[in-house]
Amino acid sequence: MEPTRTCRLIRSSRTYHGKQGFDYAEAISKESVDSQGICMHLLTIPPGQRAKAHLHQAHETAIYMLKGRSAMWYGEKLDQHMEVEEGDFLYIPAGMPHLPYNPSDTESCTALLARTDPNEQESVLLLPELEALWLKQQAPAD
Repeated sequence: MEPTRTCRLIRSSRTYHGKQGFDYAEAISKESVDSQGICMHLLTIPPGQRAKAHLHQAHETAIYMLKGRSAMWYGEKLDQHMEVEEGDFLYIPAGMPHLPYNPSDTESCTALLARTDPNEQESVLLLPELEALWLKQQAPAD
């Protein structure tokens, strides 16, 4: 017999450490409420911190910047860049390599994230080779 599906309230008090290198506030996911097609959580990036280069296989991501400012390197070689400000919406297509970070040395930034993957971490694919290439590109010329 299948369990009865019903509405669920989540008061986010727990966090989990994602493969990307950030801590996320637990919210809506397959793991927390048995969602079937969406994962939603809150991310606060401390000043000066960045994620590991990654992509989400076959799943789209929608982000709303609640507080502060974030930035992101993205693209097949992480050679494109954008800044996201408070009140902005950001769409990341499935399979798009990206490396988000907080450019501020003093202020945290907070965003609400939603993905079409109900599992919190299942579709996360780390890209260490791409991150190494990006780090090499960021190094000052001698």
